[in-house]
Amino acid sequence: MIQVILLAGLAGAMIPLGGWLAAHEHIQRHWLRNELRHTVIAFGGGALLSAVTLVLIPNGDAALGDFAVIAWIAAGAMVMASVDAWLTHSGSPKAQLVAMLSDFIPEAIALGAVVASGEGSALLLALLIALQNLPEGFNAYREQADAGMHGPRILRRFLMLALLGPFAAAGGYVLLADLPQITGALMLAAAGAILYLIFQDIAPQAKLRNKRGPALGAVAGFLLGLFGDLVIG
Repeated sequence: MIQVILLAGLAGAMIPLGGWLAAHEHIQRHWLRNELRHTVIAFGGGALLSAVTLVLIPNGDAALGDFAVIAWIAAGAMVMASVDAWLTHSGSPKAQLVAMLSDFIPEAIALGAVVASGEGSALLLALLIALQNLPEGFNAYREQADAGMHGPRILRRFLMLALLGPFAAAGGYVLLADLPQITGALMLAAAGAILYLIFQDIAPQAKLRNKRGPALGAVAGFLLGLFGDLVIG
């Protein structure tokens, strides 16, 4: 249990760290600052896509049948579409934050289950989650800061969100080690939610006219996840 809490805490700490880096990102040249922010958004989208294709869907598919995989991904996308419609109606700019949590919480649960099963890939999985959380924390901070939210308040919120990781991982360790079907369904639903958010909110934000950096950033984010998956494999 101590190992689970420490690993999930390491991964979760990257959320406020990413927010802190965003808060202290002071580039004087407007064009460079603008392109950097779009590139980091795209990088986070690529990292999310790697989590979907290399972690969430493969692990869910291993626990459930083919038709169940499709059903749970579709269900996750539909639920996230409803949440997105509610956020849009309320005027709340939280697409990046929701995407980050949709990725972090299921993977933290899976991390707890991996430790309970005795597999040796727990440390590398935690590092992969941490590397995904860093740009996602950066993007979520910029999204809420641009909407007028006070910086210290955002960072305090991120510190609280980081604590969700150890709780989720402990829950996976205690409750779901012997219930791979439930863990798989949760991860597949999260994959559907993330896919929806990538194409609905994140990719459109990453686009910058006449600039190639953001698209290359998305590829780099995906390659980061692929590298982690290859090392774990």
